[in-house]
Amino acid sequence: MCSKLTLTAMTPDLQYALEISEKAGKLTLNYFSHKSLQVFTKRDASPVTVADREAEELIRHAITSLYPADGILGEEFEERPSTNGRRWIIDPIDGTKSFIHGVPLYGVMIALEVDGLPHLGVINFPALGEMYYAERQCGAFRDGLPLAVSSVSQIADATVLFTEKEYLLDSPSTHPVDMLRHDAGLVRGWGDCYGHMLVASGRAEVSVDKIMSPWDCAALIPLVTEAGGCCFDYNGVTTITGEAGLVSTNKVIGERLLRQMNDK
Repeated sequence: MCSKLTLTAMTPDLQYALEISEKAGKLTLNYFSHKSLQVFTKRDASPVTVADREAEELIRHAITSLYPADGILGEEFEERPSTNGRRWIIDPIDGTKSFIHGVPLYGVMIALEVDGLPHLGVINFPALGEMYYAERQCGAFRDGLPLAVSSVSQIADATVLFTEKEYLLDSPSTHPVDMLRHDAGLVRGWGDCYGHMLVASGRAEVSVDKIMSPWDCAALIPLVTEAGGCCFDYNGVTTITGEAGLVSTNKVIGERLLRQMNDK
């Protein structure tokens, strides 16, 4: 059983994920807004900091200590295979570019898959003091309060968020998700995991990422879906592969977009 509100009645997995994310979040704050923070460039040209690496090491060590048979997939280190059908997926700092520039919209993300299915997601925003979490069939919450997507049904009234500027600058496209950039009432660049949590909490209707990795998606999907929303890629498939991005929406607009995508 899981509880909708009380920490003491949550499943041990969720309790532990919250505890670990809190500790990792505090670690990242030791480096946040430090002008002397050293930034490295990875092979894919994306930035990484010592905070990313130390936070992932903390999370990995904690999971291995309590769940030695569980697999671990993280952004910064090699995958550890699972021997029991359980796999933790980690993004120690989602929004590293924001983190480097002292913007507080970065998140520590931890997810758990069981037999290939999303089981729970936790996102801690240390610099904001906000904790989002969800567990399968138990609802989604922010700091103990239930989350719900909005009921906005008209694109003209919708707020659409994006992470990368390419969403606005790419060549003209008739893809239903790309058409939102022209038709939505408000389009803003509040991206990374923060944008998707604005959808989960009913403060925006759509969040778009055109390129994602499994650790970028794994915690987002249970949070958005347990809040009553939809998550799918540019092909209309709910997946964490990230090969075709990730779109989070409220239920009404999500179902409309999926119908339009199927009709194309």
